[in-house]
Amino acid sequence: MLQDYKKHCEERKEQGIPPLPLSAQQTSDLVELLKSEHEESELLIELLKERIPAGVDQAAYVKAGFLADITTGEAVSPYISKMEAVAILGTMLGGYNIQPLINCLEDGELGAAAADALSTTLLIFDAFNEVLKLSETNENAKTVINAWAEGKWFQEKDEIAEQIKLTVYKVPGEINTDDLSPATDAWSRPDIPLHALAMFKMPREGLENPLETIEELKKKGNPLVFVGDVVGTGSSRKSATNSVLWHMGDEIPCIPNKKEGGFCFGGKIAPIFFNTLEDSGAFPVECDVSKLNMGQEIIFEPFAGRILDAESNELISSFELKTPVLLDEVRANGRIPLIIGRQLTDKTREAIGLEPTDIFTRPDADDTSEKGFTLAQKMVGKACGVKGVRPGTYCEPRMTTVGSQDTTGPMTRDELKELACLGFSADLVMQSFCHTAAYPKPVDIDTQHTLPEFIMNRGGVSLKPGDGIIHSWLNRMLLPDGVGTGGDSHTRFPLGISFPAGSGLVAFAAALGVMPLDMPESVLVRFKGEMQPGITLRDLVNAIPYAAIQKGLLTVAKEGKKNIFSGRCLEIEGLPDLKVEQAFELSDASAERSASGCTVRLNKEPIIEYLKSNIVMLRWMIEGGYGDAKTLERRAQAMEAWIKNPELLVPDEDAEYAEIIEIDLNEIKEPLLACPNDPDDIKPLSQVAETNIDEVFIGSCMTNIGHFRAAGHLLKKYNGTKARLWVVPPTKMDEKQLMEEGIYNVFGTSGARTELPGCSLCMGNQARVLANSTVVSTSTRNFPNRLGDGADVFLASAELAAIASVIGKLPTPEEYKKYMQEIDPLADDIYKYLNFNEIDQYVDSANAAEIPAVNIVNV
Repeated sequence: MLQDYKKHCEERKEQGIPPLPLSAQQTSDLVELLKSEHEESELLIELLKERIPAGVDQAAYVKAGFLADITTGEAVSPYISKMEAVAILGTMLGGYNIQPLINCLEDGELGAAAADALSTTLLIFDAFNEVLKLSETNENAKTVINAWAEGKWFQEKDEIAEQIKLTVYKVPGEINTDDLSPATDAWSRPDIPLHALAMFKMPREGLENPLETIEELKKKGNPLVFVGDVVGTGSSRKSATNSVLWHMGDEIPCIPNKKEGGFCFGGKIAPIFFNTLEDSGAFPVECDVSKLNMGQEIIFEPFAGRILDAESNELISSFELKTPVLLDEVRANGRIPLIIGRQLTDKTREAIGLEPTDIFTRPDADDTSEKGFTLAQKMVGKACGVKGVRPGTYCEPRMTTVGSQDTTGPMTRDELKELACLGFSADLVMQSFCHTAAYPKPVDIDTQHTLPEFIMNRGGVSLKPGDGIIHSWLNRMLLPDGVGTGGDSHTRFPLGISFPAGSGLVAFAAALGVMPLDMPESVLVRFKGEMQPGITLRDLVNAIPYAAIQKGLLTVAKEGKKNIFSGRCLEIEGLPDLKVEQAFELSDASAERSASGCTVRLNKEPIIEYLKSNIVMLRWMIEGGYGDAKTLERRAQAMEAWIKNPELLVPDEDAEYAEIIEIDLNEIKEPLLACPNDPDDIKPLSQVAETNIDEVFIGSCMTNIGHFRAAGHLLKKYNGTKARLWVVPPTKMDEKQLMEEGIYNVFGTSGARTELPGCSLCMGNQARVLANSTVVSTSTRNFPNRLGDGADVFLASAELAAIASVIGKLPTPEEYKKYMQEIDPLADDIYKYLNFNEIDQYVDSANAAEIPAVNIVNV
């Protein structure tokens, strides 16, 4: 083991990164080496202390077991005393180390050391009651309880300085998470140091030798601050934060290959990226960054809200913190440790009869407004057990549904291990494999083999490679008016509301069943009038930013960027009879608005229709061997209970919004497209008509079965394509139905390229369009280089995409109307959605399922 490890170290050193953490097998071999004399004992001790993951990783299990045996005398090492074993156990965060430490509290020799270790350990969970009971008769346990009550874990951390000298690392323009964590390198995300080497690998104007520049600026001796005009838009990638912090953050003692801390200033910081920075102990600040320049030394005054030039002492920017609690989050090394630690301190003080402590900055929960609540505020309020939650109020809503996908799932697994999670508290947690199924690398195959068991063992639901896109499945597991989250920025529920997050916060929500939230303001988008012939829902999606641009609420330019939606809830009404599948097209695109969440106000009838279908699907899954069966059945029964009493929350008439945008459907008379390469850059078809198109992609979570029928109808009539066409349905159920209807035969004879149901080109981590091609895509976003190197990508409806594939260019509005006249008369048949309760094979399977006994709780 040692020889292989040294060889591995040398290979990684050549890349400029540290070795991987030890596996369970390597840790087991290390333990055996430590039981006897060894000439490299210092190396062995360093490996034991610093290179083994914490929490409930299997390597941590081996480590904790060995150290526990030393404390009891069942194992002996010439290099580790019983006292040292206790000290090392105290660095393991929680999980497998907790019980051995509690046992040591009753040991006369080790009790005080164990008390010291437990006093600053936060991931205690159910062991709290054991320590509390023991404190009645044991002084060491009493010491632990007192330390938790006093917040020793927090008070022993360094206070934040009044002034902090920093060196600026500035990247001009918009920095999206694909710049920081490229999709093509998604396979390496769990390996943080390796993945960080890919940061800014794609060339961009104004930035040369990005990683070398970081190392050069560090020579000034100050921490670096990451600065940009617009920072962190796009996917909800904790890996993007991990990469920034790997280059600019602080080492974490005894936690291998992960960093925390750091600083990030942005004119706009996307809400999910802001949150992942908070969770990681970084200091994010939104401010005017126009006077900050690469390499400049500055003085950051977090309490005064000022940024000064270090040389001239000139004031170059000022700011207000998003919340005063941010100061506590940074001191506690992250929002998640602060929440868990604060809860532990509060719980302890309540248990021993003490008043709440004043050592923390508490969120202000006073509600002096007499106004009503928006729909989003009521949904979050319901999840918190109150009528509504005001903007700016800190809360911890209960998580009804949590989603995880495969390029972030391995990181979520690592975070769950660090949180010592052995069972989910969220009612339903689902894992998909939609981003890597079509062209898996060896590391993806390993994930596909190991992650399902990890999820299902904790009570979650796991899909299978080839099943399709996470959102198309997770949406069918939703309950009306519920609150949830997911490790994909497009986890945007068409029923209820979701607040997508990075893998750390997703793990927290899954493990603890709640998530921290500073309730955002809301922007109301109200549709009125009648949809015009040929206009599609994708045109309404694009009408939202288009209307905001017309009102001066959104700008395409990045410097001084305006975005009324950024960080706010987007609330949509005026289309109450949409099918839920259609509503998702609207909510899904709220990710491109950088909105924190989205609601779509629907009538009961389409929701009841959707739930009846989904109840059958869930039991069909049980019959098909999907697990966890109890979780699936619990959700099916919760749907049945809602249908019996179908009550929906509604916004109050006097609710307040940051902005109200009205869109008259009568005025949208031609398609609207997002132009290369910005989902905010919306133009009418007439302004971009006749543009030659090389490739067309019809797929992603923005599509449903109707889109493929429409495309198939056009392709059948016009026999072939002039542009290269990609067709990828969102789920295997859609694929099967399209095959049975003969539409796949049309795709084949037209020369279209079909793939396994999944994300395909949308993420750009696997298949890609030709370099420098011009593309029409139905995917979610069109950032530079996302679908292909140097590609120019228009985002448009599946119908417009199909027409472009037939004629090899963007049609004129007149040509578009001519082709759409082929589709509109058949709309009722084309746009018929999958209702599983009306399809015999699904009903028969659902009826044959062995239904487990479950207890239904109020979710």
